[in-house]
Amino acid sequence: MLRIYLKPSDKVGPRRFWGAKPFYRELIRTAKADGIINAVAQNMHYGFSNRGPIRENGSEIADPHLTICVELVGERDQLNIFCRRHGDLLGNKVIVYKQLEHWTITRETERTRA
Repeated sequence: MLRIYLKPSDKVGPRRFWGAKPFYRELIRTAKADGIINAVAQNMHYGFSNRGPIRENGSEIADPHLTICVELVGERDQLNIFCRRHGDLLGNKVIVYKQLEHWTITRETERTRA
């Protein structure tokens, strides 16, 4: 599993009349295109990243600088290739790798009792 911490205000691509694409959404689209098994973005409520100030979402207004975590699940080699391929976009982001086990749960067939 790879966790990439970034700001929801981070953008990628050319600025258009309606604005550039949110970086976290582009990361997820790219992960899908690269065959990553799972990719999600998680909003944070309170915290800090990259030694920045503590931030929080208010009850009425969301903080555009409070961290979002994009979590990618895949094989280690696949995640490594993803980071190398898109290193120019991931330059100053906090990225954490964690080894996971992938379980597949199936329904056992009923055993006949003799």
